[in-house]
Amino acid sequence: MKLERWILVLIGATLFPPAALAATFYVDPAAGSAEGDGSASRPWRTLHEVIEANLYETRTWASLPYEEGAALVPRNAGAPIRPGDTILLRSGYHGSIFIQSSYNDGVITIAAEPGHTPTVRRLHFQAASGWVVRGLSVSYAHAPDDDYDTLVWIESHGWRGPSHHVTVEDCDIFTGDDSSAWTREDWDQRTCNAVSVDGDDVTIRGNRIRNINFGISVSGRRALVERNVIDGFAGDGMRGLGDYGVFQYNTVMRCFAVNENHDDGFQSWSRTDAGVGTGEVVGIVLRGNTIINYLDPDQPFRGTLQGIGCFDGFFVDWVVENNVILTDHWHGITLLGARNCRVVNNTVLDLNADRPGPPWISIGNHKDGRPSEDCVVRNNLTTDLNLDEGVRIVEDHNLIVTDPAAHFVDYAARDVHLLPSSPAIDSGSPDLAPDLDRDEVPRPQGAGFDLGAYEWHEGDPVGPDADADADADADIGGDADAAADAQPDGPPQDDAGTGGETTVDAAGDAPEAADGGGGCG
Repeated sequence: MKLERWILVLIGATLFPPAALAATFYVDPAAGSAEGDGSASRPWRTLHEVIEANLYETRTWASLPYEEGAALVPRNAGAPIRPGDTILLRSGYHGSIFIQSSYNDGVITIAAEPGHTPTVRRLHFQAASGWVVRGLSVSYAHAPDDDYDTLVWIESHGWRGPSHHVTVEDCDIFTGDDSSAWTREDWDQRTCNAVSVDGDDVTIRGNRIRNINFGISVSGRRALVERNVIDGFAGDGMRGLGDYGVFQYNTVMRCFAVNENHDDGFQSWSRTDAGVGTGEVVGIVLRGNTIINYLDPDQPFRGTLQGIGCFDGFFVDWVVENNVILTDHWHGITLLGARNCRVVNNTVLDLNADRPGPPWISIGNHKDGRPSEDCVVRNNLTTDLNLDEGVRIVEDHNLIVTDPAAHFVDYAARDVHLLPSSPAIDSGSPDLAPDLDRDEVPRPQGAGFDLGAYEWHEGDPVGPDADADADADADIGGDADAAADAQPDGPPQDDAGTGGETTVDAAGDAPEAADGGGGCG
């Protein structure tokens, strides 16, 4: 019997060797040709030409308009590129990329060849799934025109169908490379939105986004938005309107106030056909994000940035933990209309002594007067608390910061790790406290849990491996393991990763690493 099984295994390996299941193709704007075969020695010319020539095997709906439950049928059958394959792009301009009606039975990866910098004007998926894009430079500057449109758009389309399971990671996304001489009109009228996500189960990871209008705007469900750096924006840094989204370990910094938009580091609101503030946004996780209004007090067009501003609930089953908010507005973290939400172990501080401010953590009534209920505010370091009575609102183990020098390593340089003498150390409650801090250091490190986003430790932290950076491999969903424990009533989340530390100094140095319409912006 064992021999028969081994024979079957050997036959399977012979008929379907792993190497035969996936291929790598090459695209080279400088040395390629439309008549090439996609090999390393005879590459195709541009990604735009590859897509337009339908050189990839995929699926589409049997008929249109799309209806839920419709069947998918093959499209471009027999094309050279198939699900499981990788398209490696070499340096040069690859055009404006529009991938439509393309539901892969597996994953097709589009990536920069190591050592190369491929550029595109725009990346637009419409009615598509099963795609990973990695390492591209996406910018208006690569092919300027009169259309300051969204640079990366994952679009669900009413006629052609939804998009889902798309990943965009490790890309450089920007309007222009240098904004130092931009005027108010440039920031207001001549900036692109960076990323807009209409589809479900989308991952936006590890991108460097800069000099844009709105940063990352998500209306799809179960998005995973992690480890992105958004540096220089005129609208909102991030928006999360879809249920069960995870926004973790992102850095949002340097807001330029050039119009009537009330700028937020992160904003959400509910909506139904009856209007804004008439529904629910459920199961959002905001974890380990850093939001900084400005690095240079003399920055041009500097306004007052709201940190996490959620004004039109209801917001249900949210987790807001380990975030660092450094701003100069009253709204550090504000939820108006919250149910079963927890705001735990955040650090919310004022950048200056001017008004508005100091920033607070606030849970208040919905604008229609309905009270918030069943919420917890715990273990935070903040310059103010503003809590309505609500129903079953628990507030404990929070510390109001009046003297930053007594708590933080170098507040002037935006280093808000705790000093060993800070009274915040070992002063927190273990109840609902996150297992890791902003740096993914295990909690607790001492006799008790520390207050705020950072757990103090001397030398190497004790406990499980604190360097828990998840690999940014080609998983293509927005599902998240790390989010599962934090979402009490949501669908299962798998493969969130845990992100990594993002450090920003006073000079604005940061690691390399949306649609702005509607709502209450």
